[in-house]
Amino acid sequence: MRNRREFLKAGVAFAGMTVLGVRAAQIGQKKIPVGLQLFSFRDQAKDGFDGIVKKAAELGYSGVEFAGYGPYGDKPAELKKLLDDCGLKAFGTHTGYGALQPDNLQRTMDFHKAIGCKYIIIPGMGEEQLGTKEACLKTAEFLTGVSEKLQKEGLHTGYHAHGGDFKKVDGNLTSWEVLFDNTPKAFVHQIDIGNAYDNNDPERPYRMMERYPGRSLTVHLKEHGGPHGAVFGQGVVDFKKAIELSETIGGTTCYIVEHESDPANAFECAKKCIDYLKAL
Repeated sequence: MRNRREFLKAGVAFAGMTVLGVRAAQIGQKKIPVGLQLFSFRDQAKDGFDGIVKKAAELGYSGVEFAGYGPYGDKPAELKKLLDDCGLKAFGTHTGYGALQPDNLQRTMDFHKAIGCKYIIIPGMGEEQLGTKEACLKTAEFLTGVSEKLQKEGLHTGYHAHGGDFKKVDGNLTSWEVLFDNTPKAFVHQIDIGNAYDNNDPERPYRMMERYPGRSLTVHLKEHGGPHGAVFGQGVVDFKKAIELSETIGGTTCYIVEHESDPANAFECAKKCIDYLKAL
């Protein structure tokens, strides 16, 4: 099984893959579009990056969120053409903390503008950035400056939730809360409903959306619990509640489906997840 850093390095297209003329997914009262985090297809990437992008379109997704660019890391124009040919939008990227450092920031901004992507989301940070209250405040100060620079270019940065981000570092406040309490509204609160879910605190993902109104511009929809490889509707996540909060409080512009728990059957699982959302 490939990790998030490794999986998008293959560059050979699936033989004979074609994009079907399916209607792209929009869900809820506000018809918010649904994209796919391509890390979901990490096992299938060995057969070609173009193929997994095309498959997302074939399954009915409106866009994708990248966790790497396969053979297109220095070819944004060609990546944009692939998206256009598939009828997809770039709903975001998971981009490492290092890509936002001063020496890399301009290149990162130029790449995202070239592919038509305005959300540059940090997928994870370590103890150095979030391990203590002081580390969180230092990280928040840095990312506030980055956010201000990106805003001038019509771009956003933000942070993606993992369970470890809810460790308490300041009384009852978690590292997640210290970070978001000290960053501007433009800094995207990319809650991952499944990652943030806690069996001892099942309201946590929804409460975080309420705590940071207007900041959940992109929301990761993911199941939690249930049988091994559980697709949407087989676990404990209240997807209707997540969608309602996204529409009324979150300011959400797109949803991102991520299904990590059964990579060998990723295509089938991704189809079941989007079908579930469409039926809500």
